Amino acid sequence: MKLIIVSGRSGSGKSTALHVLEDLGYYCIDNLPIGLLFPLTREAADQSAPGRLDKMAVSIDARNLSAELANFEEIYRKLRKADILVEIIYLDADEQSLLQRFHATRRKHPLSNDKTSLREAISSEKELLEPLSKLADLYINTKGLSMYELRDMVKQRVAGRKDQELALLFQSFGFKHGVPLDSDYVFDVRCLPNPYWDTSLRKFTGLDQPVAEFLEKEPASHKMVNDLIAFLESWIPSFADSNRSYMTISIGCTGGQHRSVYVCEQLGRHFRELSSNVQVRHTELPHLQARKEV
Repeated sequence: MKLIIVSGRSGSGKSTALHVLEDLGYYCIDNLPIGLLFPLTREAADQSAPGRLDKMAVSIDARNLSAELANFEEIYRKLRKADILVEIIYLDADEQSLLQRFHATRRKHPLSNDKTSLREAISSEKELLEPLSKLADLYINTKGLSMYELRDMVKQRVAGRKDQELALLFQSFGFKHGVPLDSDYVFDVRCLPNPYWDTSLRKFTGLDQPVAEFLEKEPASHKMVNDLIAFLESWIPSFADSNRSYMTISIGCTGGQHRSVYVCEQLGRHFRELSSNVQVRHTELPHLQARKEV
């Protein structure tokens, strides 16, 4: 049986991810007490049981007892020993984004009370959920993602992946905004000539032909792309052989508008010819996030 555990801080999009999995045919349970996870899963996977399930997804959050959360790794090992195919999806966002979401929806944080402020609750929740976050197979930073973009990302990366296939995400970003927390590899392309300093190109992005033509005239751009392709082609198979399910490769320039976007597009185009589950995301271009081949 395949079990997907969805976790993450409140406001990060866990309910949205669980709804996507339900639409994909998973038997879903929200806010499952950790103590019930192993006996429930074992019973659901019992070949002789009339209600046997092939796919189950559960959401686990900080409303669990802290002692049970701290004991999660032991339960996780028991599930793996019982031949349950377990994947953990952990969703998160930066503190400011989570604060804004709670203020916008006027929801109460499950850990906040008369003595604990919203900011304190968000911070302590991160510590409580660390036993799950450190075991995550897929970490999704939902900062800037709309509900629909998150749905598409979960659907493509989880459901669009064949068994044992490595799902690749190439994402551009700007170093001045911070390195994405969900990165497995980070590559810096700020050494390439910057189209920003050509005032006629500032209004464009790396998706636009004028910027692409500017960078393609530079030998350094071709060498950078070719060297990254050679490195990734050499090492991605090793990650796949070690049963890695997901990989996020982040390409950064100063503002995340021109060079990193262009390089990401080149890498995505190349690796789509080699794999059926490749996504490209541009974190500093909100209206074009979660792009995928159609």
